[in-house]
Amino acid sequence: MIDFIWLALFISGVATAMVTGRMQMVSSAILKGAESGVDLCIGLIGAISLWMGVMHIAERAGAVAWLAQKLKPVARRLFPSVPPDHPAMGAILANMSANLLGIGNAATPLGLKAMEELQKLNSHPDTASDAMCTLLALNTASITLIPTTVIALRMQYHSAHPSAVVLTTFVASLIGTCAALAFDRFFRALSHRRQVR
Repeated sequence: MIDFIWLALFISGVATAMVTGRMQMVSSAILKGAESGVDLCIGLIGAISLWMGVMHIAERAGAVAWLAQKLKPVARRLFPSVPPDHPAMGAILANMSANLLGIGNAATPLGLKAMEELQKLNSHPDTASDAMCTLLALNTASITLIPTTVIALRMQYHSAHPSAVVLTTFVASLIGTCAALAFDRFFRALSHRRQVR
């Protein structure tokens, strides 16, 4: 659906430029935007490589496994329908740990693996289970202790203190996660109430 929205915006913009005689401005903006995108990506390579390397070392040193162990009691409360010894719980814990440490590249495949395992527990395969919805809410909000990408972007644009956003990012992501879980519980209760009726 979002693809069609972007396509409609692009076509309407080009059509408006053609009607108003501003096609040259559109061409110039497209080329300038592409150039800026390439410059930004090349500039981010070094900073993101550094942070991904640090996070990879932390992962290899056992930080992700240690954090997953500490998150077990929280995960059991958030996912009561998932048996503690099921592979889905292991994937959920690994996903939550990777997100906390800002390892987004590792968190995505772990989240997909968790969804795949949760689907095996789903009694209605054509509908997302409560656990799947909770995992999606957690992944969308995702409490982050170390916002590696934001720090890398701030370094790219020569911020005097690139890591100054760590505390504010943590607080914002904590509030976002609490809100996501609250809405998850609210809509779950609403859905169960409708099913009972």
